[in-house]
Amino acid sequence: MYFSVSICLSSLVPCSGSHNAITYCLDKSDRSPVDLTQPDLLQKLDKYMKPLIRPFVYKWAVTQEATVKEQLDCGVRYLDLRIAHRPNDTSTNLYFYHGVYTTLTVETVLQEIRAWLDVHPREEVVTLRNLWSLGYQVIVSYEHCVVRLYSDLWPHIPYWWANKCKAEALIEEFEHRKQHGRPGGFFVTGINLTEDLKYICSHPTESLKDLVMSTYPALLAWVRGQSPGSDTHSLNIIAGDFVSESHFVPTVIALNQHLIHCAGPRDVSREN
Repeated sequence: MYFSVSICLSSLVPCSGSHNAITYCLDKSDRSPVDLTQPDLLQKLDKYMKPLIRPFVYKWAVTQEATVKEQLDCGVRYLDLRIAHRPNDTSTNLYFYHGVYTTLTVETVLQEIRAWLDVHPREEVVTLRNLWSLGYQVIVSYEHCVVRLYSDLWPHIPYWWANKCKAEALIEEFEHRKQHGRPGGFFVTGINLTEDLKYICSHPTESLKDLVMSTYPALLAWVRGQSPGSDTHSLNIIAGDFVSESHFVPTVIALNQHLIHCAGPRDVSREN
């Protein structure tokens, strides 16, 4: 089974997010099959032409090169986690996936996050001051119906995904969505580009990182022009790829200055 889990550790909104946060440790050995969410054609090609197909899978599957600790250290406060059990694995271990599965288990990564939180016990306010007073630091959003059975889990945090491989098309899509109003509460605007087969075939020597880094100037210029807060056209969490490789994090965090200047003595931790 495959699940999407979101972890939010922020007192700031907008806050910076990491799309497919645990792809820095994808398994490059033959032990990991292509994940079952991939198209049937890719799974068949990988089965019979693995030496040729795998290099392309890795180039376009890695979305982050920094470890989860390095991401947290640089200011990321929202982690997009995709979790699954590896096919034909006799253990009960869960792994992350994107194209293929990770070498690190979910338990190992969660322990790393817990260790980071132990060192930063009061760094996160989690939007509402009363949560801080109760000692809570993390919001876990679970995209599955089982969330109704556990009061500790938050329901799915909506994720705006444009499914575009060009910055201009992604921006146009989000501007269109803004005209219809933002979701209530937390939601994510994913400025992560999505390559299609046509793009990959026409750029055989490139990788997802090449695509992302070439478009960040335009995407971050758009982010700088956004309005934070709870208005209908305001953004909330903003997630991207290779977040430690660019000015992504400081650009998103800087949007909070608008809230601080406008709020004055008012408690801005209540904004979402």
